[in-house]
Amino acid sequence: MGKEVFFFVKLEQKKQIVEALRDQFARSKVVIVTDYKGLNVTAINELRKKLKEAGIEYRVAKNTLFIRAAEDTQIALIKEHFKGPNAVAMAYDDPVAPAKILTAFSEQNNKLEIKGGILEGKVIGIPDIKALAALPAKEVLLAQLLGVIHGVPTALVRALNDVPVRLLNVLNAIQREKEAAA
Repeated sequence: MGKEVFFFVKLEQKKQIVEALRDQFARSKVVIVTDYKGLNVTAINELRKKLKEAGIEYRVAKNTLFIRAAEDTQIALIKEHFKGPNAVAMAYDDPVAPAKILTAFSEQNNKLEIKGGILEGKVIGIPDIKALAALPAKEVLLAQLLGVIHGVPTALVRALNDVPVRLLNVLNAIQREKEAAA
């Protein structure tokens, strides 16, 4: 009888984990699957800390739980990655941040392997994740966009201002010619 209760509790815990993962998968803009085999506890904690500071969740679970949680979500497209010791990084706001952090960390520590991921419903491979990591930060992109938006009206005002200035120069030249002729 004691084993039955233990089994029931364990099953309920697994169901809760699957539901939590499914909710996180559904809310995520990007999910990146990594293989952490060979990383020591210190390295994993360092990685988790960097990801947490950026507002990214990094979850480790059994592959069967990941696969069950992926059902009926966009993550089902990459369930073949759930083999071996896996962890997933999930970002809800900035899809570039996990790619930057994981790519930089994997370059410093070759035991972390990036397997692939999902970006807003589309499957992305390692080259796509590296391309994401190469993008400037969101704030930089917004500043560049603001500069472009600000530059267009400024150029228009200068172009419109140039017409009367040229007309005035032509009129002044005509006036000087008439004064010189008189």
